[in-house]
Amino acid sequence: MPTIEPKTITAQNRAGGKGEIYITHLLSENELAGQCKMFAKVTVPPGSSLGTHYHHGDTETYHILSGTGTYTDNDKTYEVKPGDTTFCPDGSMHAIENTGTEDLIFVALIINSPV
Repeated sequence: MPTIEPKTITAQNRAGGKGEIYITHLLSENELAGQCKMFAKVTVPPGSSLGTHYHHGDTETYHILSGTGTYTDNDKTYEVKPGDTTFCPDGSMHAIENTGTEDLIFVALIINSPV
């Protein structure tokens, strides 16, 4: 079975967030074949965040692997920990911040909404 070479990018103040985050794309645009916009592992260091952003034409799911943080879902805020899964539907907004002392790591999946 062929393996896929993940590609990691560093994003500074992503969506108006604080500090740097690291996005490791687990599949490329070729593998996603227009069905998804992103399938990635995201690392948010302590004190950093991915700012509030809207989803139009797609949905986004986070599955928390390690670390702790605060997840904002529209106007509500929740604590997240390993094993938690969040979902941001089309037309909604969300954000996530690392409030712990170790890296907050999660898998992010952005799926295109049906036309």
